[in-house]
Amino acid sequence: MSVPTVVLVHGAFTDAASWLGVIHELQKHDISVIAPSNPLRGLASDAAYIASIASQIDGPVILAGHSYGGALITVAGATENVIGVVYIAAYMLDEEESISDLQGRFPASELVNNLQQWTYPTLDGGTATEVTIAEKMFPRVFAADIATDLARVLASTQRPLCTGAFDEAAAVAAWKSKPAWALIAGADLAINPEAERFGAERAGATTVEVGGASHAVVLSHPKAVTRVILDAVRSLS
Repeated sequence: MSVPTVVLVHGAFTDAASWLGVIHELQKHDISVIAPSNPLRGLASDAAYIASIASQIDGPVILAGHSYGGALITVAGATENVIGVVYIAAYMLDEEESISDLQGRFPASELVNNLQQWTYPTLDGGTATEVTIAEKMFPRVFAADIATDLARVLASTQRPLCTGAFDEAAAVAAWKSKPAWALIAGADLAINPEAERFGAERAGATTVEVGGASHAVVLSHPKAVTRVILDAVRSLS
């Protein structure tokens, strides 16, 4: 098999720039990598967007998703040329399971009580609700292990997630038919690490844990994240 292209899928409250350190490390290993902008408008539509990108890449693809991006690669990973899925401090959903369903199995994380709601207009003339993390709480909840000044900048540049995404069920679980890897952020305050461990064990994923890592592990530990992705690439090349 040829060396797969890696598609990096960011999660809520951030953007593709969160992968910069990981992209740099992958490119040093001559890995072809794409980090698209995630619409953050709903699980089904966002997953369809990621699937469309993967399907237009020549050759095999590995999808790596952070946070909410994990829910997306669970569905988009069913795309024919996707050969593996990598979860980084991410939601690993089962078929017919939503993020709310998975979170409900475990004590709520600090994220739940620190969300700020916003509204935006919809095409039918109505309104919908989206959320960000309360700006003052962002450094603690999302990025406790990076420089405070940087965390404050990230808090001001958040991309909101449509609240409807929390209750949409995954139509398929790619990890049931394709190999999976997972990195657990041991000090995650946005997703309960127990939920991450549960999903990884249920999926039979090859798993590593970074004990002191916050939810922003892709920024704070890019080399550890890259090692997991490279393991997938080498195993499937």
